[in-house]
Amino acid sequence: MKLRKVTAASAAVLALAVAATACGSNKKDKEGGSSGSGGDKITIGIKFDQPGIGQKTPQGYTGFDVDVATYVAKKLGYGADQIEWKESKSADRETMLQRGDVDFIAASYSITPERQQKVDFAGPYLLAHQDVLVRADDDSIKSPSDLNKKKLCSVTGSTSAQNVHDKLAPKAQLQEYPTYSACLTGLQNKAIDALTTDDSILAGYASQAQFKGKFKLGGLKMTNENYGIGVKKGSALKAKINKALEAMVADGSWQKAVDKNFGPADYKNEPAPKIGDVKS
Repeated sequence: MKLRKVTAASAAVLALAVAATACGSNKKDKEGGSSGSGGDKITIGIKFDQPGIGQKTPQGYTGFDVDVATYVAKKLGYGADQIEWKESKSADRETMLQRGDVDFIAASYSITPERQQKVDFAGPYLLAHQDVLVRADDDSIKSPSDLNKKKLCSVTGSTSAQNVHDKLAPKAQLQEYPTYSACLTGLQNKAIDALTTDDSILAGYASQAQFKGKFKLGGLKMTNENYGIGVKKGSALKAKINKALEAMVADGSWQKAVDKNFGPADYKNEPAPKIGDVKS
C-alpha cells in the first residue's frame, strides 16, 4: 500500500515535469518565431483599407506592402499560410510594436526622426512623394503653385492638404472628406479639383478597375516619404529584414510587385532605395 502511494506521487511529479517542459518548449518556439528563426507563425501589421498598398478583400490580402511582407516572411522561414495579418492603423503602429502585438509592420510607414525614437526601421524599401491625383483630362495643375484657388481634398485628420496650403499654395481651398474613396468620388464628380497624399497611395486607388483611365498623378514630388518596416526597438529582426529586402530587389521581385500594384496608374516609381538611405 505504501509502495503504491510513493509510485503515484512519483508519477504526479513526472507529469508536472513533462507539462513544464512542454510549456517551456512552446515559449521557446514563440520567441524563436519572433526573432525570425521560424516557428508556428509570424504576426505582421499592414493597412487593411489602402488599395495597392494593403487591403483586406474577400479573397485575402493584397497590395505592395503585402507582397513585400510576404517575401520577407518567406526569407525568415515562414510560408504564406503561417502569416497572421493584423490591421495597423497609423495612430496605433508604435504602440503595437512596443507591446509586441506584431513582429513587424509594413504599412506605408514613413521613417521619421520622431518615430525612430520609439521603434526601429528596416529599409527603406520604397521612396514615395506627396503628390496630387487629378482627373485624366485636367492639364491645369503642373506645379504646386497651380493648386492656388483649386479645391484640394484630403482625408479628415491628415496633414497632407494643410502642408500644401501652408508651404506651397496658400490660396488652395482645403476640403476634408472622411475617406480617400469619398475624395475620389468628389474628384470624379468635379466637386473637388485634386486629392493629395503619398503618390504610392494615390496610385493604388487610381489602379482600381472602376477608376482605370479616369485619373492621373500630377508628378509634383512635394515631399520625400521613405517607407520602412517597423520593428520593436533593439529587435534582431531589423538586420534580417534588411537582408531580405536586398534579396527582393536583387532577384527582381521588388520591381514585379511595383508593376503589379501600381502599374495601371502609370506610376513613375523611384528606383529601389539602398538600405539605410533615408532621403530628407
